[in-house]
Amino acid sequence: MSKPLFYSLKNISRKKISLKTGQYCLYFLFLFSLNQSVISSDLDPYLWLEEVEGEKSLAWVEEQNEETFTRYTQSNAFKKKYERIKKELNDDERIPSAYYQNGEMYNFWRDEKNVRGIWRKTSFKSYLKDEPIWENILDIDQLAKDEGINWLYKGADCLAPEYKRCLIRLSDGGTDAVTIREFDLKEKKFVKDGFNTYPSKQNASWVNEDQILIGADFGEGSMNESGYPMQVKLWNRGESLEEAKIFFSGSYEKIFNFPFVSIRPDGKYYGIIEGPTFFSEVLHLFDGEKLIKINLPQMIDIHGFFNESLILSIEEDWEIFKSGSLLEINVNSLLANSIDESDVKIIFEPDGQRFISGVSIGKHQLMVSMLENVNGKITRFMKKDDRWDSKDIEGFQNSTMNIYGQDVWSDNSFISVSNFLEPSSIYHASDGADYKKIKSRKNSIDPEKYRVEQNFVSSSDGTSIPYFLISRKGINLDGKNPTILYGYGGFQISKPPSYLGGSIAEYWLNSGGVYVVSNIRGGGEYGPAWHQSALKENRQRAYDDFIAIAIDLIEEGITSKDHLGIEGRSNGGLLVGATFTQRPDLFNAVICGVPLLDMYRYDKLLAGASWVDEYGDPDNPEEWEYIRKYSPYQNLKKGTEYPEVFFYTSTKDDRVHPGHARKMAKKMTDMGSPIVYYENTEGGHAGTSNIDQFSFLLALQLAYLEDKLMN
Repeated sequence: MSKPLFYSLKNISRKKISLKTGQYCLYFLFLFSLNQSVISSDLDPYLWLEEVEGEKSLAWVEEQNEETFTRYTQSNAFKKKYERIKKELNDDERIPSAYYQNGEMYNFWRDEKNVRGIWRKTSFKSYLKDEPIWENILDIDQLAKDEGINWLYKGADCLAPEYKRCLIRLSDGGTDAVTIREFDLKEKKFVKDGFNTYPSKQNASWVNEDQILIGADFGEGSMNESGYPMQVKLWNRGESLEEAKIFFSGSYEKIFNFPFVSIRPDGKYYGIIEGPTFFSEVLHLFDGEKLIKINLPQMIDIHGFFNESLILSIEEDWEIFKSGSLLEINVNSLLANSIDESDVKIIFEPDGQRFISGVSIGKHQLMVSMLENVNGKITRFMKKDDRWDSKDIEGFQNSTMNIYGQDVWSDNSFISVSNFLEPSSIYHASDGADYKKIKSRKNSIDPEKYRVEQNFVSSSDGTSIPYFLISRKGINLDGKNPTILYGYGGFQISKPPSYLGGSIAEYWLNSGGVYVVSNIRGGGEYGPAWHQSALKENRQRAYDDFIAIAIDLIEEGITSKDHLGIEGRSNGGLLVGATFTQRPDLFNAVICGVPLLDMYRYDKLLAGASWVDEYGDPDNPEEWEYIRKYSPYQNLKKGTEYPEVFFYTSTKDDRVHPGHARKMAKKMTDMGSPIVYYENTEGGHAGTSNIDQFSFLLALQLAYLEDKLMN
C-alpha cells in the first residue's frame, strides 16, 4: 500500500491506518475545502518555533521574556511579593516530607542554602522530635558544582531488605530524561564501574545485588514512537550496558515497557509491564526460566504482590467483576494461565459512592485511598483465611486523607490529613490501626476568614458536575469578586480538596479573590467511567463542564466576565486553551501552563504519541474530524477578541513540547491579540526546577491576574 497523502503532508512515519489511499485522498479534499490551514503542516508558518534550541526560536523566547519582565517585574510591589513568597516557601518550619526505610526516615530538602537540594536521613526516633538531627547523604548543589552540570535529583531506588545500594536518578535541568548512577548508601558515594548509565528516558529496578532490569535508549531501534524504551535488558554486574542481553523487546507502536520487580518478605517476583496503550497493561511474569505473558484483561492497574498473590484493579467489567474493583489472583494460577472465576477474590467492589484512587501494599495489610463525593478516605483491608475484611480509618471528618507511606518489611504506615484550609498533618501507626500525629505544618492561611462549599451544576448534556468554591466569608454576590477557576479534567487524575498554602490560591485568597476547583469529566473523581466519558470523540464534554461552571459562577453573582480568570497546566493547559477559544466572551484572564495546543501535531512532538488513547489520532481522518473542532491552535480566528492569555512553558520540557505554547503565542500576536509569555530555560515539565524559580513564576502569575481581574 502506498503512503497516504496525509503522511506526505505531515512528514511523519507513524503506523498506517487501514483505509485505501483513494479514501484518504477524497477525505483529504473534503477537509481541505473546509479549512485548508488545519490540514497541512507545510502551511504552518510557525514550525520554526518547534526547534527547541534553534537560534531564531530562542531569540524570540528571549524577546518575549523581556517584554513580560519589563511589564510586571520592575515594581517594588512585585519584588516584595516575590521575596515574600520565596521566604514562606523556604520556611524551616515546613514538614520535612520523609519515607520510612530500614528503621530510618529519608528526606530530600531544599531551601535558600540548598537550592538544588540535599538528600538526608535521620532515625525514626529523631524524626518524631521538633528538630530532628539529620545526617547528610548527598549534596546535589555540590555535585552540580563539581561536575559542571545542572543536576536535579529525581529520586532513589534502594535494594531491599539490606538497603546498602541505591540507583539514583539525576536530571540535567529537569528533563524527564535521566542519568542513573549506583550509590553506596553506607559509604555515601557513587560506585565506580557500577550500574551507571547515560542520559535517556529510562527505568531500572533491582533484581538482586548483581543484576538490574533496565529499559533505556540502547541505540537505533530501541525506543518506541512515544520516545520511551521499547527494550528491557537484564544487566549483570561487570558487564557493559552494551553487552547486557535483551530480556524483553516490545513493539514500536506500544506505549511503554517497564521493568517490574517486587521484593517482599513473602517472596520475590519480577518481569515486565507492557503498555499497549496509555491506559492498558499486559503483565509478563518470569517463572524462573522464561517470561510468561499472563492472560488478563488489558484495562487493569497492577499494584503489586501480596502473600503469593497479584493485587490489581480493573478499569472495565471483566466476567462477573465490576469495573473499578480491586482483585486478588494467586500467582500459580497466573503462571499457569488457568484463571477462572474461583481463582479471583474480590477485595473491594465499587458501590456507586466510593471509588479507588490509590492502593498501597504493606507487610500485613492493604491500604486503599477512596474518593467519596470527591473527598478522600482510607480503608484498610486485612486477609483472614480466605476472605478480606475491611475497616475505615476514622476520626478525620471534613478532611481529605492520603496514604503517605507504608513499609513492606514492617508494620509501619503513615497517612496525611488535610483540607483546603488546613495544612497537612502526618500520622503514624506501627500496627496499621492506632494512628498518632507526628508532624504538622504551620498554617499560612487563617481558616476563620474563609469558607469552602461544594456546588453542583448541570453540564450541557444534563450531567451534574461538582466544583469547590473557596472564598472569604460574607462576600457580596454582586459579580465583582475576582475569581480564578482551576481545572484539569484528564487521564483519570482527580482533584480532591488539598491544602492551598504555598500555591497561587493562598495568595489570591489573601488578596481578596475567590478560588474555584473544578471536578470535570476526564478526571477520576467518580471512578473509571468518569474518565472514560470524556475520551476521544467525547472530549468536548470536559470543556462543556468547565464552561458550565464558569457560567454558573457568573449567574450566581460570584463574579463576571471582567473578573473571571481560568487556570490550567499540561492537559489543563489544553482545557483552558479550548475553553477560551470557544468562549472568549466569558473570561478576562487565562493562565495556560506547559500546555498542549496544536492537536494536529501533538502526536509528533516528544511524548505526544503516548496520549492518542486520550485524545484520538489526528492521522486518522475520522478522529481528526472531532479533534479539529476543539484544537486551540487551529481554532484561533482573526478578528475575534480574545482575553490576554498568559502562556508559560520550559525550554527543558521533554514531555510536552514548548512549541505548543510558542506557536500559539506567536500566532495570536500576529493576529493582533496581545499575550503575556514566559519561558523558563530549565525545569522540565514542572516548569521550574527550584523554590526560587517557582516563587518567581508564582509572583509573575499573581501580578498578571491582579492586573487583569482586580485593577
